[in-house]
Amino acid sequence: MTQKSEAQKGNITPEMEIVAKQENMDINKLVKLVDLGKIVIPKNINGHSKPCGIGEGLKTKINANIGSSSKIDDIELEINKAKLAQEYGADALMDLSTGSDLKLFRKKIMDAVDICIGTVPIYEAGVVTLGKNKEIIDMDPDDIFKAIENQAKEGVDFMTLHCGITEDLVQKLKDSNRMMGIVSRGGTFMASWINHNNMENPLYENYDYLLELSYEYDITLSLGDGLRPGCLADASDIPQIQELVNLGGLVKRAQDANVQVMVEGPGHMPLNQIKANMELQKTICHGAPFYVLGPLVTDLAPGYDHITGAIGGAIAASSGANFLCYVTPAEHLSLPSLEDVKEGVIASKIAAEAADVAKGLESSWTQERAMAQARKEFDWEKQFNLALDKSKPRTYREKCELDDDEMCAMCGEYCAVKIAKGDF
Repeated sequence: MTQKSEAQKGNITPEMEIVAKQENMDINKLVKLVDLGKIVIPKNINGHSKPCGIGEGLKTKINANIGSSSKIDDIELEINKAKLAQEYGADALMDLSTGSDLKLFRKKIMDAVDICIGTVPIYEAGVVTLGKNKEIIDMDPDDIFKAIENQAKEGVDFMTLHCGITEDLVQKLKDSNRMMGIVSRGGTFMASWINHNNMENPLYENYDYLLELSYEYDITLSLGDGLRPGCLADASDIPQIQELVNLGGLVKRAQDANVQVMVEGPGHMPLNQIKANMELQKTICHGAPFYVLGPLVTDLAPGYDHITGAIGGAIAASSGANFLCYVTPAEHLSLPSLEDVKEGVIASKIAAEAADVAKGLESSWTQERAMAQARKEFDWEKQFNLALDKSKPRTYREKCELDDDEMCAMCGEYCAVKIAKGDF
């Protein structure tokens, strides 16, 4: 039974109780929103992750990507990244590994953290294909479904699956004038396979079977945006929107089958297009939670894409997105380091908090008011404890020791708060 099927019957699961308490939401309202598909609680029946609600009326959640590559395959490093991401506030973790021994790697990650875990099963199918000395375009569709089922049995909570790329859409993409083509790795795997074999996307063609697997293990489908724009010039173009329309139909089928489902979104996008894209997704995809990468609002800041992503993420989340995938400073350049992971998580946490304040969530406003009070009272310890990054502000404060706690080294005796203390 899935969280959604239980909600449809009006049943309250332990996971729903935990989420309602965490979010200070009336449990009956939560159950109704889960039933409507506007909230998902990714929780595999075989997993041990903490329940996490994603969707309407809840705090904006963030995901951190980790994973080995064929060039850098250091399991211990990725485990440390996973632990660091959880420590700094990530609500979910995606293992995007393409290195060796993927099953062992997933097990170690799931043993190391208790936040919900996501994967992209077609990556494993691709690794299996190359291991057979075949090209990705010769991938056996059975290997995709084997990867999905095996990972479901292992306890993976949500899976990115590129179901909306169809044979018809691949032809339209070839006829388009996109600058960057396809930048999604999984999307490229699938589109190239379709183009080479002149066959329909097996995930689209066998979607009912995918729904059966998802229902059995309560996998939350994260319908991937394989044709997301990879640069500002491609934002909101016909292939992106056509795939979204396809995903809308697939969302409805999943919801009707009592399978939890969310939708992934762009990508690279100018500031002035973000709000409209969020509203379009919510309309086309029947209110399903929206999971966005960024969006990155300029292409001119390699090395600083955690900032460009946080700017776009704040606007997206305040306009309807529910789940932000972090972007690190290493985006487009290299596998992220431990410090990159920390910077990416904190940047996304800032974006999520800014959006939740804009949406009027009382839990966020409570924290903001507490910080203001702590600053007014020069309560440095409380400020550090309330901060999204609890170590960095302490380090800055300790760089320049002062005899008087009621000032900092920036203003000194000219501190506005100190001068006006008690008067206003």
